[in-house]
Amino acid sequence: MLTTTIPYAASSRTPAMSPEFADSARSPVPPFDLVLFGATGDLAARKLFPALLQRQIEGVLPDGSTIVGVGRSEMDDDAFRAQLAERIGDGRDRAALDAFLRMVRYVALDVERPETFAALVPHLTDTARVRAFYLSVAPAHYAATCGALATHGLVTPAARIVVEKPIGHDLASAVSIMDAVGRVFTEAQTYRIDHYLGKETVQNLLVLRFANTIFERLWSNADVDHVQITVAEEVGLEARAGYYEKAGALRDMVQNHLLQLLCLFAMEPPNTLDADAVRDEKVRILKALRPIPEGEVLQRTVRGQYRPGVVGGRAVKGYAEELGRESAIETFAALRVEIDTWRWAGVPIFLRTGKRMSGRFSEIVVTFRPVPHSIFAGLGADGALAPNRLVIRLQPDDGVQLVTMAKIPGSGRLRLRETGLDLRFGEAFENRSPDAYERLLTDVLRGQQTLFMRRDEVEAAWRFIDPIARGWADRYPVPHRYTAGTNGPAQAVGLIEREGRSWLEQPGG
Repeated sequence: MLTTTIPYAASSRTPAMSPEFADSARSPVPPFDLVLFGATGDLAARKLFPALLQRQIEGVLPDGSTIVGVGRSEMDDDAFRAQLAERIGDGRDRAALDAFLRMVRYVALDVERPETFAALVPHLTDTARVRAFYLSVAPAHYAATCGALATHGLVTPAARIVVEKPIGHDLASAVSIMDAVGRVFTEAQTYRIDHYLGKETVQNLLVLRFANTIFERLWSNADVDHVQITVAEEVGLEARAGYYEKAGALRDMVQNHLLQLLCLFAMEPPNTLDADAVRDEKVRILKALRPIPEGEVLQRTVRGQYRPGVVGGRAVKGYAEELGRESAIETFAALRVEIDTWRWAGVPIFLRTGKRMSGRFSEIVVTFRPVPHSIFAGLGADGALAPNRLVIRLQPDDGVQLVTMAKIPGSGRLRLRETGLDLRFGEAFENRSPDAYERLLTDVLRGQQTLFMRRDEVEAAWRFIDPIARGWADRYPVPHRYTAGTNGPAQAVGLIEREGRSWLEQPGG
């Protein structure tokens, strides 16, 4: 397929920008105390501290702010800073790294022993400044941690709590956890983080839809044939066996990432970019999802688990081999869903996600209806005209591609082929694209909640997922196997192709 890259042309006028999307200069971060529980863990080393370091290098984090790492290991500030420098300092300017490390403190405590939280008190003395607690710990510890913070008088009016997904493993457990957190922190103080919402392209969905008449007018069942949302991973189990055996792809990915992408894609235009205006519309989509009853899981869903194969040119083990025993947990999930609204009634939406697939890619593919009457019958590839498609790529090479039909140059017989108008954000904009956690952490400190899930969002998502999980347990207990390095089991192909449609695969997928 021929691809044309469209350069970005700066407008002569800069539109007014909501504070939700303003840059750091126009929406400054106030002085803060950030307490990071789980500071010696993998997420902190891979994502959280590197994001904070980058924000500090860019001058976003104000002088005098403090980052307090919390963990069980006994060590002093200098030992923790040395450990942190080794884990995040590779390739960094040493002066910039040292300036960041001077912001960092360390406190050893045990989240299962509330009395140990007394060690935090001397580090949090300014009750007027922003105080954020990031819980990079298992959700089972959320209630005890929040209770201990309250007991030691650490929860101020300016305090905020950040909790990771997935919250619970079903609706009942999610409500229990959120009730426990809510007894200490108000809804306005609670930030339920899903890092997918911090991705630049995900945020650009709002701009693509609501700032461009050409797309918004086509965004309905009048012109859209079907939609595909894919989040594919190359990685396998890695070091997440304990967690993944309890969650699986349905709870780990569909309940949050994919449903959040679906909401942003399908929501009605909010009146403003105010946090609750946006989240109100997302909740409406979740409530409008047609339920998948337990008795329909075999017709509308697919479970899969990868077996040995080849990924990226290297042989990899199957899930059971990595785990060390047989398992019935799914590493792949595909769903056919519908949204019962005026805009989307009758449009099938296909969701899929999996580990050890052919590549790492996330995308939303909108396939439009064919023209009512074609005067070019037989002139396209294989004699057919390909449908117009809008491909919104989230990773890698984030951008937007519009696939249309065009004439093949030449004076001979008229022939048509697909061409793509391709906007790659990395090429179109000089600005560095920030990591999702860079955006989300600074939004917490600024008090901006648009990109965080509200409680009723979480509950609505679980209400949709729970019947599927029960149906799988009763009627679909054994997932189909697929070879690592492919795009899921054959049944996932059948899920979409029995309706005369096909998955849009990445080249080589």
